[in-house]
Amino acid sequence: MTMKVLRPFKLESTSQSRIISIRDLGRTQCYVRRRYTRPAFAPKPAIDLKHIRQNPGLYQQNCIDRNYAAHSNSPYRIINLHEQWLALQQSARSLREHNNQLRGKLAKAASRSGDAEGDPLTHDKESLINEAKVVKAELSEIEDKEALLQEEIEGLAQDLPNLSSTHTPVGTEAEVTEYINDHPDPDPAQSDRTWRSHVHIGTELGILDFAGAAHTSGWGWYYLIGEGAMLEQALVQYALAVARKRGWKAVAPPSLVYSHIASACGFQPRDQHGEQQTYAIEQAEKDKAKPALVLAGTAEIPLAAMKANQTLGDGELPLKTVGVSRCYRAEAGARGVDTKGLYRVHEFTKVEMFAWTLPDNSEQEHFTRSMDSSSDAIFEEMLSMQKEILESLGLHCRIIEMPTTDLGASATRKRDIEAFFPSRREKDAGWGEVTSTSMCTDYQTRRLHTRVRLEKAGRKLEFPYTLNGTAVAVPRVLAAILENHWDDAECAVTIPEVLRPYMGGLEKIQGHKRSTGSH
Repeated sequence: MTMKVLRPFKLESTSQSRIISIRDLGRTQCYVRRRYTRPAFAPKPAIDLKHIRQNPGLYQQNCIDRNYAAHSNSPYRIINLHEQWLALQQSARSLREHNNQLRGKLAKAASRSGDAEGDPLTHDKESLINEAKVVKAELSEIEDKEALLQEEIEGLAQDLPNLSSTHTPVGTEAEVTEYINDHPDPDPAQSDRTWRSHVHIGTELGILDFAGAAHTSGWGWYYLIGEGAMLEQALVQYALAVARKRGWKAVAPPSLVYSHIASACGFQPRDQHGEQQTYAIEQAEKDKAKPALVLAGTAEIPLAAMKANQTLGDGELPLKTVGVSRCYRAEAGARGVDTKGLYRVHEFTKVEMFAWTLPDNSEQEHFTRSMDSSSDAIFEEMLSMQKEILESLGLHCRIIEMPTTDLGASATRKRDIEAFFPSRREKDAGWGEVTSTSMCTDYQTRRLHTRVRLEKAGRKLEFPYTLNGTAVAVPRVLAAILENHWDDAECAVTIPEVLRPYMGGLEKIQGHKRSTGSH
């Protein structure tokens, strides 16, 4: 496959290419196909359509709570389409019965027909054949309509966000649950400490180069140089060490994934503006018929897809992986103050945790939990690793339970950890997200057709739960380290002790001391 150039790509649930009409019950319904075509080898989604039809109000309110207003009418649309599908099923059943009767009559006519020209039995046979052709054509038309209805129903259901957890605050306000380390400057009015942004610090130390990257790739890109590049590798190695000592298996995932895989994992826009964007690979003309490829915005996507179309044994779960990857985000230049420096960039290194666990709802009842929840245990384990990493790096952080409007499509619950960035004191009192942990229940496994065989439940097949969490997103953590461990008088950044073994024992990144005397 020839790959030519990168372009921003919106993973949308609709396409500009073709509109399909369904004429039924005297009305015409139109809907637009997805932008991408799901190839034959793609996982077949297994959405719980029955639960949606039985609880349309729950799903509608969930869409409203989560700022998915464009999808809020989908549950009732699904019910309407299902009723049309049932009506077509009834019509098809009647036509098949009539077709069977015609075949019986044809068989009798064939056994009694004569060869003489003008024989009335021959005329009856021809009449029956013509009627059978009409019935067959009508049946074929109905079956086509059924297929289109089913396709639209499944498309609408796949695009609905996951149901929110009872732990999740409804609205826009997050709930602070815990703090890590003391605030480095709790009373700014009484402090004489000089704070600088990581952009200033990194440039002065010669470890960050934004100007060169702007000429090379544009704004939102950067170079890490010398100790800056080594600090990136140190953070990766330290995060891996923390995860591996807890039994998480290291994985090096691919960066390119099929667009239908990214969508199945929940990476889709909330509305027509397509605020979540990823980069697509522009394919050569000869490869246009092949499935579209996109650059993964997080290792969560290829890690989740690693078990697509597979059946796991219940003894394999929980299955815990930790992947190191480059991540690509096309939306990094439209967030105002966030676009300065390393806080929001187009490409970065991230260490991502991803796990499959036994389902908590073996009876297909949503929101029911067992006394010993496997997914809850992994959720807490991910959080504890994040706390261990950030606490040992000497960063002041707060842990927050994220509200419904901040959840992506796949998450039922999400906790973020925000670090204090002195350069962001004018925005959100200095707080900025550095990690997140999400519980996705069976949202992703249903769309990727990953199943687990429950031996103790009579070898019943269920969909396992998935969870994902950031071990370390390098640019933001690196920026927080520079800003919080900067000594202006010494013109140096103190390297956290846990990272020194990965940097040859280096204790400080030293610049040139400023002269305090007069000239």
